Amino acid sequence: MIKEFKTFILRGNVVDLAVAVIIGAAFGAIVGSLISDVITPLLLKPAMSALHVEKLENLAWNGVLYGKFLASVINFVVTAFIVFLIIKGMNKIQKKKDETTETPVAPSKEAELLTEIRDLLKNK
Repeated sequence: MIKEFKTFILRGNVVDLAVAVIIGAAFGAIVGSLISDVITPLLLKPAMSALHVEKLENLAWNGVLYGKFLASVINFVVTAFIVFLIIKGMNKIQKKKDETTETPVAPSKEAELLTEIRDLLKNK
């Protein structure tokens, strides 16, 4: 059973998934900081100062913390946009890679016959 577990853990898919989760968590922290420390103050500072609120999460109306919801929406949109840009870049790189490694076209029947005739004539 331990041998099976070791085989399972060391398969490429599991290791790749673990790396993706770790990088994803670090990326989430970066995006969260970008949103809470840069984007939110820049975009919403006038509105927040008019409401006398220092942090977006503190926006509330009759106990409804709509500021937290708004921060989550902004976080989602920015994260989705960054992932979109990353995937778009990766697709562009893959497309260039695919274009440079095109498979050669197989010769036509006529070309094959001519090659056979040439080889036969060489051997005589």
